[in-house]
Amino acid sequence: MKRQHNGLTVPLLSLDSLFTEANFVPNPPQLAAITHTEGPLFLVAGPGSGKTRVLLWRTVNLMVFHGVKPEEIFLATFTEKAAKQLKDGLLSLLGLVTNRTGQPYDLSKMYIGTVHSLCNRLLTDRAFSPGRQRSQSPVVMDALEQYFHLYRKRFWRDALAALNIEDELEDVQAQINQVFGNKNSSSRHKAVVGLQSLFNRFSEENLDPLDLMAKNTNPELDLPLKLYAHYRTTLGQQVDLSLLQQAAYRTVATFPDASALFKHVIVDEYQDTNAIQEKLYFALSGCGNICVVGDDEQALYRFRGATVENFVQFPDRCHQYLQLSPTRIALSTNYRSRKGVVDFYTGFMEVVNWKREGGGAYRIEGKNIQAHSLDAAPAVVVSDSGHPEDVSREIAGLIKNLIDAGKVQDANQIACLFPSVKNAPAKRLEAALGELGLKVYSPRAKRFLETDEATVMLGLMMQVIGRTPREMEFNGGDYKLYHDWLDVAEKEAKAVIKQDSRLANFLQERKTEIAATLKDFHALSGVLEKQGWALTTTYDPGTHKRALMDAPGLSNRARQGIGNQHFDKVARERQAEGKPVTLNYAINRATSLDWTVLDLFYRLTAFPPFKAMFDLAEQGLDEGPVTTLSLVSQLVSRFLEETQTILTASSFDNDLLRNQFAGSYLFALFRLGEGEYEDEEVPFPKGRIPFLTVHQSKGLEFPVVVLGSVRKDDRGPQTVETLVRPFLPEGGEPLEKVSTFDTMRMFYVALSRAQNLLVLAHTKGAGQSTHDSFKVMLARPVTRIRDLDLHTVPTAKHETDDTSRTYSYTADYLRYLECPRSYMIFRKYDFADSRTGGMFFGNLVHQTIEDLHNRLIAARQGVSA
Repeated sequence: MKRQHNGLTVPLLSLDSLFTEANFVPNPPQLAAITHTEGPLFLVAGPGSGKTRVLLWRTVNLMVFHGVKPEEIFLATFTEKAAKQLKDGLLSLLGLVTNRTGQPYDLSKMYIGTVHSLCNRLLTDRAFSPGRQRSQSPVVMDALEQYFHLYRKRFWRDALAALNIEDELEDVQAQINQVFGNKNSSSRHKAVVGLQSLFNRFSEENLDPLDLMAKNTNPELDLPLKLYAHYRTTLGQQVDLSLLQQAAYRTVATFPDASALFKHVIVDEYQDTNAIQEKLYFALSGCGNICVVGDDEQALYRFRGATVENFVQFPDRCHQYLQLSPTRIALSTNYRSRKGVVDFYTGFMEVVNWKREGGGAYRIEGKNIQAHSLDAAPAVVVSDSGHPEDVSREIAGLIKNLIDAGKVQDANQIACLFPSVKNAPAKRLEAALGELGLKVYSPRAKRFLETDEATVMLGLMMQVIGRTPREMEFNGGDYKLYHDWLDVAEKEAKAVIKQDSRLANFLQERKTEIAATLKDFHALSGVLEKQGWALTTTYDPGTHKRALMDAPGLSNRARQGIGNQHFDKVARERQAEGKPVTLNYAINRATSLDWTVLDLFYRLTAFPPFKAMFDLAEQGLDEGPVTTLSLVSQLVSRFLEETQTILTASSFDNDLLRNQFAGSYLFALFRLGEGEYEDEEVPFPKGRIPFLTVHQSKGLEFPVVVLGSVRKDDRGPQTVETLVRPFLPEGGEPLEKVSTFDTMRMFYVALSRAQNLLVLAHTKGAGQSTHDSFKVMLARPVTRIRDLDLHTVPTAKHETDDTSRTYSYTADYLRYLECPRSYMIFRKYDFADSRTGGMFFGNLVHQTIEDLHNRLIAARQGVSA
């Protein structure tokens, strides 16, 4: 890039000078990946190899030095966190370029995000719409919404009628449960969970229901396949996350020249893609410039349809789809971990035989991962082989010594990882740490609703909303456990109320307010019944207003709501437009409350014990309780999305809100629990030691990692994998090896998270076992905890982001000026924000301007809009 100076052309900016300004010195493979610009690129990136930096710099190189526009790049990531990290990084690096050249870069039109967000955007992109008209955005159901859709009795009732099944519902559900290995169970919940997983796999594999039924040779699958076909017909304008990807692929595959819209397609974490995603990415890559980045040994999401073969066999797929051979570059230098850690996890993967019978391997060979660190001091230590309680105490003692010696800046830099945080090893270690006065953050160690903060908060909320009573005839299984929790939540709430008269008065005022508005509702309903008016009748102020205002016992507040002259004007205007308001609307308007369920949550946080939790977080002493409350706020906000935002008297009539909130929503969350596999952004509050599943830890790194269990029983492939396998193309990993391979990959992820020290728990005795691969590794010479010299462990540094964070004037600066604690709550701890009106208005204005802009473009192109 050059500029004119005194009549001479002088260099203005080069990639090397930009590297220098950003203090980045790429190694040769990194530089080769960054400067690769033509043809497919197969980027094999081991743990800690700097792949995020490489993706950032490669994208910057394309934009700045090769003239690729932001909107010509499609960059897909696996999580929202990764997408934000890349976007913030691009803004930071491109800002350096703009400062040097004056050339601005607008990323607003760039396709960057998770595959689901990008699929949604493809479906509404005017480039795929004739006449550049705005396409209607699909109504997307996430996993929880999909669960509720399948769980409703209406779905089952309609399905049985449509399929001419005369069996009782419980018998049908028992038949479904038999397919998924849940013998002697007629639980609708279990049937729905099984079907949901199966349906999503079919959709992710792009399998058509009719083709499935035609090819099926398994009688047990006849009913699930029929239900899958019926499920597809019940969605209407909705799509689940799997079908969203199908819809995006169909849009791209059937639109002329769709593959020419992007000059570069870049996909991160490619080992976690599924079949339909692979088809989509290649359909967008007609230019031949597809770059995939990943590590097959970190493939963890088979249970969600991920197909590791997409990555392992990427060269073959390039030949199949593009008739091109990719350039392979291996990022094999680990900058994260000390040499002992790298040697341990690479040696671990060699224990299992990955060879294919016909040649080749089920993994990518020749990675040659090496540590950048040459520190030869012990970096992996193992507990004494002993009783589980003794092992837990020994590890807890090491953790305390590391904290006391200042080897970490905060307890949250020590992560304890487990195949499942609900099992005994996690509970034992938590207890051992507690004996030493150390706190953990482990909201997934039990059902999230059972955490202390969630139990008290939801218990208080149900003091206003109400809780469903226990019906003894159903007192068993999950129902009993849920109502046992409700009892605990009620007891804890009453204990808090007893200690705070202000809180007691606040709750009583809310209940009095609800009772008053219910009284108004019944008074107005009585008028309708007396007059013979239906709720769906068009509201006419001249006909209905006086009779409603004269309802016996009506409060002044409700009378003012009915008598409002502005509402009269709106009602007449709406009637003239052919969009009349109904009597039901008029009554609900007059009996509405000025707060929502989420508002109730926030008002309760002003009282003890919650206020003290925010004080501790603000002082930097303990962020654990506030982080948990943030998750509660998100659950409550989610409930509003599922039901209604505004509360009216009809919400409380016949206990409707109570049944929706406590009887349905919370019960579903309780039964679903928190899955063993999670990929959400995990918080790490200060002052707490995080307990994580291995799946939660993927993509993260910690100065110290404790692998709290080296046991993982081989239960064979998951049921859904076995059911789907006959419908899939040949060439995948053998079904009998799937469980072994997936377990190895899970432990590989765990072992490669550590920067300075990796600690392994080695238990023995009755009921204890060690995974076969660890038996091999631990039979070799290892350093025991008792022999570790703490002076050889490097001191952890404060965590710093590679890129600068971007700030918004309205969302950050103005909010901070308005109230620093509000900024802390909503921006730092990500509490759900109930104030959405301004955001909605801003989006509406933006879309209107964009509609006008695209209409002008279409007119200039001579296309009818």
